Amino acid sequence: MTDQSALTPQEVADILKIAKNTVYALIRRGELNAYRVGKKLRIDMNDLEAYKNRSKNPKHILPRTESRTTPSSKPNPLLNEDAPQDSGFVISGQDAMLDILSRYIEMHSADIRTLRSYVGSYNGLYALYQGKVQAATTHLWDSDTDRYNIPFVRWMLPGIPAVIVHLACRVQGFYVTNGNPKEIKDWEDLRRSDITIVNREKGSGTRVLLDERLRKMNISPGEIRGYEHECTSHLAVASAVARGDAHLGMGNEKTGLQVKGIDFIPLQTERYELVMKKDDIDKQPFKAIISILRSSEFRAELEGIGGYELKETGNIVAET
Repeated sequence: MTDQSALTPQEVADILKIAKNTVYALIRRGELNAYRVGKKLRIDMNDLEAYKNRSKNPKHILPRTESRTTPSSKPNPLLNEDAPQDSGFVISGQDAMLDILSRYIEMHSADIRTLRSYVGSYNGLYALYQGKVQAATTHLWDSDTDRYNIPFVRWMLPGIPAVIVHLACRVQGFYVTNGNPKEIKDWEDLRRSDITIVNREKGSGTRVLLDERLRKMNISPGEIRGYEHECTSHLAVASAVARGDAHLGMGNEKTGLQVKGIDFIPLQTERYELVMKKDDIDKQPFKAIISILRSSEFRAELEGIGGYELKETGNIVAET
């Protein structure tokens, strides 16, 4: 097993000592979280551990990807690429904010079943273009214009008018070993030959930020030790640094606060935003999303979590 943070269904089956088909059934019922990398299903080790812990106390098992009011026998789009659009409202993105938003949507409209697609910003926009998701989150930085998201939405949704709604600002930076023994300070430290990194997967907003910075600094990725070592979440990157697998990794500040044994070096404030097709904006649950994002209840819950700057939450910042 080469990456303990991202498991195949077969690896999960081996760990649990069950059939591979049973793993798919758990995912289909929403009892085990999964996400797609291309056409392949992957399960984070943290989600597997969470499933095992819930299984020890069955009354606490609640499917995360399906509404409490909807039978769980309906297909999960993760397992069926040809799932019809009415099988659920799919939001693409990885931030915990989207779990809260999904819950509010279902509370707002009992007949709406929200589903999550745990992919990065680039792949999320492509899925929106393909019609596989109804809303996609993005935090993609264009170094030539020093702007977030708008240039990428225009490039990746050609001919499709879109609406960009602001969710929050987050701080991106380096995770380093507690005490920062390598005395890492900023982007220039990426030039050092004594630094090993752990990277995010291609298509994630964090990976795009790193690659854009390297391009502007005329640094070849091949010069960086660990550049090919990829993890598929902020948490997995932070954990890898805490374990000593790398001297630094990139991610947001909020996740860094959840992992013991690391320090966080802030580098850049990013804009985390939601993209929807303009033709859908007057439909449910799209109108519900705007209403929820602008509500004092939703804002208060996020403020309680911390790690978000919410001054513009719910504002339509651009139409393409």
